Amino acid sequence: MKKSLLALAVLGAFAGAAQAQSSVTIYGIIDTGVTYTSKAQTTNAPGVTGINTGSKFAMNSGVIQGSRIGFKGVEDLGGGLSAVFNLETGFNNDNGALNGQDPGTTNLFRRKSVVGLAGGFGSVLLGRQTDWADTISAYTAVADFGGVIQNSGSNLNRLQGVRTNNSISYTTNNLSGFTGNLMYGFGETAGKTSAGQSFGLGGKYDNGPLGLGINYYQSKQGPTPSDTSLLANAAPLSTVVGAANAGASAAKVLNVVASYQFGPARVYGNYSRVKQDLNTVAVTGLTDATRVTGATLGLSKKADMYELGTAYSLTPSLKLLGSVQYTRADFDGLSGKGKLTQFNLGTDYWLSKRTDLYAFVSNLRAKDMKNPGVYADTTGNDASQTAVTVGIRHKF
Repeated sequence: MKKSLLALAVLGAFAGAAQAQSSVTIYGIIDTGVTYTSKAQTTNAPGVTGINTGSKFAMNSGVIQGSRIGFKGVEDLGGGLSAVFNLETGFNNDNGALNGQDPGTTNLFRRKSVVGLAGGFGSVLLGRQTDWADTISAYTAVADFGGVIQNSGSNLNRLQGVRTNNSISYTTNNLSGFTGNLMYGFGETAGKTSAGQSFGLGGKYDNGPLGLGINYYQSKQGPTPSDTSLLANAAPLSTVVGAANAGASAAKVLNVVASYQFGPARVYGNYSRVKQDLNTVAVTGLTDATRVTGATLGLSKKADMYELGTAYSLTPSLKLLGSVQYTRADFDGLSGKGKLTQFNLGTDYWLSKRTDLYAFVSNLRAKDMKNPGVYADTTGNDASQTAVTVGIRHKF
């Protein structure tokens, strides 16, 4: 009897040690808002002629942060080395559908799918992941307004978080406030390594109230581009994605961001430049007279983006928010510059550490280019659109 009890005690000790050395965490976000949008243009049902334009009420999933569920784990391998993984899928909780699939794919863990090693040297991750622009977006209005501001430029400049397939990244540990990152995406094209490849270099510096960040990302055209933004732009770029352009630079993105905490107020600003060298024929058929109805940021050859904003903590639970985004875009073969300006006001109230209520009002104005709409609802020929959203977010 004593030997049996001793054996059970030893087995229990081993089981406890094994559990202490490895762990898996399930986490997620559910974010849903109700939005009123002025001057919204929506697609009509098949066979219905005319344009369906007017005010619109809608329920939107992932207003500030995309709704998601994820799994992350770590196993202690000894000697300060750990095996790590992270799987994360997005969904629309207003209808239960998977969210944001790459064109022509049915990928499940589309938000993140990585495995790697971590230790005193930093971490190395392999799989599908965002570049460093997603990390330093914590210093920008993306942290407060999320997807509300994506159409004014932060989706194009990658601050909203764009994925890179078939990628490997290295991130240093915190070195006296500095953290650096390197990324490389494989184009997986036989006989031409440069086709579809991408690479990124970034860093951030945290020192008390000061936060600074910089990132550069470049991707190249190819039949299987690692940069998923090229998959999203496949239709407008269909005339330039042929074999003759494989390996040519398709996107070059630079982000410089800064944030400073003045007591209860966080003040921030950033600048981004996006160059899309292959956008030389995508606006064929447009003229300066028709650009307002046809030219979008995704078709621009070069875009410069500026942002200023603040988040003021009125109480520990209540924040008042404000930001302005301004973008100037050049289109090949067209004179002048298209301009987008977005003004945002908002409030965020935390009911607990995991649940908050928010309310936003945004106005997006376009000049000499198409207005993309605050929530991807186009405004036709009208230069201004306003959207008001109230919503709830829960983290688990």
